[in-house]
Amino acid sequence: MYQQFFNFNAAPFSIAPDPHFIYMSGHHQEGLAHLLYGIKQGGGFVALTGEVGTGKTMLCHCLLERLPDTIDIALVLNPKLNAVELLATVCDELQITYDQDKQTLKSLVDSLNRHLLEAHALGRKTVLMIDEAQNLSLDVLEQIRLLTNLETSKTKLLQIILIGQPELKQLLEKTELRQLNQRITARYHLSPLSYSDTQKYIQHRLTVCGGDEKIFTHNAIKKVYKLTGGIPRLINILSDRGLLGAYTTNNPNVTKKIIKKAAKEVFSSSHGSGYTYLLNTILALILLIAGLAITMHLLSPTGPSKNHIISSESFKKPIVELDVEPDVEERPQQILADAKITKPKVSPLDFISAIKQQKISFNSAMSKLAILWDRESQDTDCMEIKKTGVHCLLDKAAWKDLIALNRPVVLEFPLQDSEKSYVLLLGLEQGNPIFWFNEKLVFPVEQVVDLWDGFYLMLWQSPVQNITEVYPEQSSEAVTWIRKQIDSIQPNSLRTLNSYFFDKQLKNEVIKFQQQHFLTPDGIVGPRTFIHLQN
Repeated sequence: MYQQFFNFNAAPFSIAPDPHFIYMSGHHQEGLAHLLYGIKQGGGFVALTGEVGTGKTMLCHCLLERLPDTIDIALVLNPKLNAVELLATVCDELQITYDQDKQTLKSLVDSLNRHLLEAHALGRKTVLMIDEAQNLSLDVLEQIRLLTNLETSKTKLLQIILIGQPELKQLLEKTELRQLNQRITARYHLSPLSYSDTQKYIQHRLTVCGGDEKIFTHNAIKKVYKLTGGIPRLINILSDRGLLGAYTTNNPNVTKKIIKKAAKEVFSSSHGSGYTYLLNTILALILLIAGLAITMHLLSPTGPSKNHIISSESFKKPIVELDVEPDVEERPQQILADAKITKPKVSPLDFISAIKQQKISFNSAMSKLAILWDRESQDTDCMEIKKTGVHCLLDKAAWKDLIALNRPVVLEFPLQDSEKSYVLLLGLEQGNPIFWFNEKLVFPVEQVVDLWDGFYLMLWQSPVQNITEVYPEQSSEAVTWIRKQIDSIQPNSLRTLNSYFFDKQLKNEVIKFQQQHFLTPDGIVGPRTFIHLQN
């Protein structure tokens, strides 16, 4: 009704989970990262919880768009089923044939197991995603747990994602479900938006549909946040009614007065004050802190740390950086940038003998890496380090791609009998790597590359706190930073009225940059793209 009045090309505040309108706050990005982490790990459970309307379904749609074609998804939207009905629904979703007249637990599990084994043989993964999982009965949850027993000698065949309201957390804590609870490899509680994110959320949706981001006055957005507690679905409902109110009064702006009137129309009187939702928001944040503590423990590569001594001011920038030549096709000739660093020695041993003799643990190598950011800090817990604004990047790469990242890094080297050794790479001297053992030693690059399995861990700092990935069509301060970096490389290549919005033009420029630096050209600014832009 009001689209033509405001020159919108679509309704900006529809409550349908349209990925085109998704705004990824820091919490949503963390939630998506947990889902992707759980799927990457394989097997077991992933749990995503959140209050009604916080964007869980939207996040799942975003996840589905990110998954490769080699993953099969069984999506269950109505979990109020018994065990047999649920298994039949899963088989239907995966297009598994079974005897419709003889639906028993055994026959359905057998059919599912055969399908999973065939999919595994073809190199495919299978994920079962259950929405509104708080409605599952204890018996059905126990049957779902048993599905994770379907496996080969090395691999779990089914990954299960449970999505639900906060009641799901309470349900999983029941004694009867302790075995299932122990199999959750990643969990995240999605909290409402902050005031800052509420402002950006409203402006983002207005911009995506071709409107003016300043239609809502500053005071109107403040009122929206107070009345909704930052819950996206309520923001949509109230903002939509606010636009209708502005239209009917022929007002080009949505004001605080219009929002107050709209709230009386769409919310009950008990909600009109906003106190109930604000209280719920505070409680949700308390639950989030507790949930994050568990999640940090689960995701930490080193397990819990007894003494975390890195303060929030500890990390500035590395005291050692590598000076990389632009052309990564050739092996870059690099030297240590910090003149205070003592000159490394040529090792008297070959590299394999040196790491066998030292057998450096991950904790030891990681503590040395932390010292490069703060000489007195030796924390090895990635989740504790993250609290300071510094992130761990754990990945696999080719040697030239690793060097192009231009950061000190812990490398993993396999030894005999499944043993591994970890060494801190400080830099290069005439193309040969400098490692820290008890002293700085140089080894021939050929010896190192032949033995390295490609896995590494490095520390890096995002230019915008808590944002480690930015997607096209998002709005955030990180987008402004990306634009600034791209413009410094290719002046006058970007023209926009909204520097916060990740539009198609910026995506194309990011893809060009990624191609130039041999990164995956997907237009998504993740850790590696961030690091190259920083370099």
